[in-house]
Amino acid sequence: MKARIPGQGGQGNMMKRLQQMQEEMARIQQECEAAEYTASAGGGAVEVTVNGSHQLVSVKLQPDVVDPEDVEMLEDLLVASVNEAMRKADDTMEREMGKVTGGMNLNIPGMGL
Repeated sequence: MKARIPGQGGQGNMMKRLQQMQEEMARIQQECEAAEYTASAGGGAVEVTVNGSHQLVSVKLQPDVVDPEDVEMLEDLLVASVNEAMRKADDTMEREMGKVTGGMNLNIPGMGL
C-alpha cells in the first residue's frame, strides 16, 4: 500500500485548474483580438473601428467635418475617436480576463495581464 502524502492530490488538481484557466484565457484573448470596437467623436462626425490587436480597421467621416480651413479639428476628432476605440478594446480584454481569473493578478507572458 502506497503512503499518501497530504496535499499531493490537491497539487495535481491545482495544476489542472491552472492549465484550464490558461486555455480559457488564450481563447478569450483570441476572441477579443478578433472583435471590433467602434467609437465616435464630434457627435458622430468621425467614427473609427479598431480590432482588439489595436489595428485601425475603418474610418468614417461625415462630409461636413472635412473643412480645409479647419484640418486641426478633424485631426483632434480622429485622435479622440481612435483613443476611445482602443480604450474599449482594452477594457473588454481586461473585463473578460477578470471573469476567468477572478481578479487575481496573474503575470502570464503574452497575456497582457
